Amino acid sequence: MLRISLQIYWFWFKDTIAKQFRIFSSLILYILSYFTLRVRQQSRSVMQYQSVRYHVIPLSPLSKLQLCLRRRKIMVIDLDETLIHSVLDGVSRPSQRGGPPPDFVLKVDIEHHPVRFSVHKRPHVDYFLSILPNYFVILDGLYLGNLGQIFLHSSIKVSQWYELVIFTASLEIYGAGVADHLDNGRHIFQRRYFRQHCLYDSGSYSKDLSRVSTDLSSIFILDNSPGAYRSFPDNAIPIQSWFSDPQDTALLCLLPILDALRFVSDVRSILSRNLHRDVQLPNLMAPRGSVGLTGNASNANSVAAANSATRQSHFMM
Repeated sequence: MLRISLQIYWFWFKDTIAKQFRIFSSLILYILSYFTLRVRQQSRSVMQYQSVRYHVIPLSPLSKLQLCLRRRKIMVIDLDETLIHSVLDGVSRPSQRGGPPPDFVLKVDIEHHPVRFSVHKRPHVDYFLSILPNYFVILDGLYLGNLGQIFLHSSIKVSQWYELVIFTASLEIYGAGVADHLDNGRHIFQRRYFRQHCLYDSGSYSKDLSRVSTDLSSIFILDNSPGAYRSFPDNAIPIQSWFSDPQDTALLCLLPILDALRFVSDVRSILSRNLHRDVQLPNLMAPRGSVGLTGNASNANSVAAANSATRQSHFMM
């Protein structure tokens, strides 16, 4: 009898130890996974800020005065596939499976249903957004021929690069959340426009820049979808759609032209020369509601991605 009791106790003891070991192992794996995720996220940030940077050359006194006298221009920026790429949880492109973790997760309620998006930021987007609205030049006792002696207090902010405006065909509940994360409390986006501000024509959404500003000489849009600015081709800077390439440098490559564009009196005099005017648009202007939340999925490279994106069509454009 004693022997049977000892055997029962021994089996119970081994089972308890095994359960405790499994719990301990699961806890260790969870902790390791968490720290691995954090290290990968920090590595991405470090790699981004160790990359090539755009060095602003000091302006001449005449250039400073020119910027002082010109009206600050408006730069309208798209979100999806231009600054970020987001994926509805459970729906991902084949190229993204097993890829880097999202930069942030956005949770919204759509028609009383909780929806969760994993959002990836385009490489260098934080640097890109930080340099555009926060560049200052100082005028200090300039003498410019017939203009006479000009004295300005050294703390006056003469010019910022641009007034930044978000214009997305996404639903506001989604677009506002993404914009808040990108802004990160810096108040760099002066205004925001969403799907309700777009024009719907022939099954697709387009963005009316005249709604943002009636002065079309001082406004332009950065967007990956030509269909979005089809009514304003001379006020657009095209950019390649971004989905997951960690080596992408498109935003950095735009900084020189953005630096120069603020000096012109009419942005159309430069942007009207872009070759994107000759791009055939019909395929790019397919009904966006049928292909993706962002409305930019017309640039997707696979039928599988388009099919999976239909599940997201009511939220993002």
